Amino acid sequence: MKELITSNPLFGISLTIFSYWIGMAVNAKLKKAVFNPLLIAEVLIIAVLAIFRIPYSAYNEGGAFINMFLTPITAILAISIYRQRDTVRRKFIPIIAGTLAGSITSLITVTLLCRLLGLSPELSYSLLPKSVTTPIAVAISESLGGIRSLTVMALLITGVMGNILAPFLAKLFRVRSRIATGVAIGTASHVVGTSKAMEMGEDIGAMSGIALSFSGIITAIIVSLAF
Repeated sequence: MKELITSNPLFGISLTIFSYWIGMAVNAKLKKAVFNPLLIAEVLIIAVLAIFRIPYSAYNEGGAFINMFLTPITAILAISIYRQRDTVRRKFIPIIAGTLAGSITSLITVTLLCRLLGLSPELSYSLLPKSVTTPIAVAISESLGGIRSLTVMALLITGVMGNILAPFLAKLFRVRSRIATGVAIGTASHVVGTSKAMEMGEDIGAMSGIALSFSGIITAIIVSLAF
């Protein structure tokens, strides 16, 4: 019976959607940033696979279909960017400068920490694009000889942490500029962080969407030149 269920692509799709629905329900009920819907969904999926000893490949038969929506969803961010086009036009240079500074800081920080901890080049290259949107990050990692699954894990951790901590860090460091807040979120925590930025305001979400797009391009260029 288990083989029949897990061999069906609908298993992975249903488990993903149901787990995220539970995450949304818990988040709406408790209203705490730590109860992030994506984080809850990840824990539930891992728990189901571990308890029932279901191989990841069986889950991914359907789970891979969910990944197909990642690029279109990212492209949809262009709508909010278009609505904020006047702000983007007026603040274009600061937005680019902030994104460039954030991307360079991320690359330098990861490189130094990996060397400090004595990680192998393969592991270092896997973690290097942790703040870039998934399609670009995976391409960068694989081109350098990194491990795809480790890169995806780093992306998830970075995105979820950005999603949870973004409002708190903005208050902690007294960032009053909504443009700066959006640029910081998008540069540091890609699409997952941008989803939180959208909740904080459409203008912040638009800046975050621009930043995640430019940070991907900037990171790809820097990595290709440096490595």
